[in-house]
Parts: sequence; structure tokens; C-alpha cells
Amino acid sequence: MIKSRLVLVVGLASLALFACKRESEPASDPRPPAEAPPPPPAPNLPPPEGEPEEPAAQAEQAPADAAPEGGAPAEPTISPEAQAEADQLWTTLCSTCHGPNGEGDGPVAASFPVKPRSFKDKEWQAQTSDETIAKVIVEGGAAIGKSPLMPANPQLTGKPEVVQALVKKVRELGK
Repeated sequence: MIKSRLVLVVGLASLALFACKRESEPASDPRPPAEAPPPPPAPNLPPPEGEPEEPAAQAEQAPADAAPEGGAPAEPTISPEAQAEADQLWTTLCSTCHGPNGEGDGPVAASFPVKPRSFKDKEWQAQTSDETIAKVIVEGGAAIGKSPLMPANPQLTGKPEVVQALVKKVRELGK
């Protein structure tokens, strides 16, 4: 019985250590870089010949990230590809320690001396910025003076949309 527990603990610890890519592995992104969007039309110019003029109220539209009437900024748009990658990372990496519901009760967490962060903690959710969560996701817990058992994910350095989707997941788990 003791031997099987030892094997289980060693196996889970190995999984935790090797669940993420190493920093020496280059980040790969098979998608070509996105082309820059065309510049917006200059304001207050007459429309091209043959097109009707729009009333000023219709022509002035709020930017996509502008705050709605309630005052809270709109959530950034996350592409379906980035969301799918974030969901896959949550399932294969994050939930092994944080658990499927973000309560810090994943299968690997049992072998840790300190329980992983529960994202259900309302006080932590209120005191922690999205930027801090993103930093921990990419650079690991030690980057902000927290547990070095939270590994870095350097493969996400050039993938801000995927990181944002993971931050959004962490926030949703706190609701």
C-alpha cells in the first residue's frame, strides 16, 4: 500500500513537472501573421461620389472596445481558434492542479505541500488584476513571488489572445 502511494506521488509529481513545454523549446505558431487592418476612413470627409451621405449620428459609431452605457468596458474579442487552444490548455495543463472547476483540487494537487489557488475565492478575485493573472500564466508563480510549483508557460508568450481566454476562464470560475 505504501509502495503504491509512493509510485502515485512520484508519477503525479512527474506529470506536474513535464506537463508544460520547456523554455528551451521554441514556441511554434503554424498560422501566418495577421495582416494589418486597413486604416479607418478620415473623419468628416464627404462620401465617395454616388454614395448617399449618412446622418452624423449614424456615422459616429462607438469603437468595439468602448464602454457601454453601464460604464464597464466591453470584453475583448477572442477568436474561436484562441478559445479552442485555451480550452485545450485548461483541460490538459491547468486542471491537473487547479481542478476542472478551479477549486485547487486537481489530481496532482494532492501531492503538493500547499494547495493550488482556488479561483472560487471571491477576495482573491477582487484583489487580483487580469494583468497579474496573465503574468502568472505565462511566467509562472515565482514571477510574482508565489509558488514555484505553478509552472511558466513560455509557449504562450506570443499568444496574447490565448492568454486572455485563460484569464477570462479564471474570472468565470470565480462567479
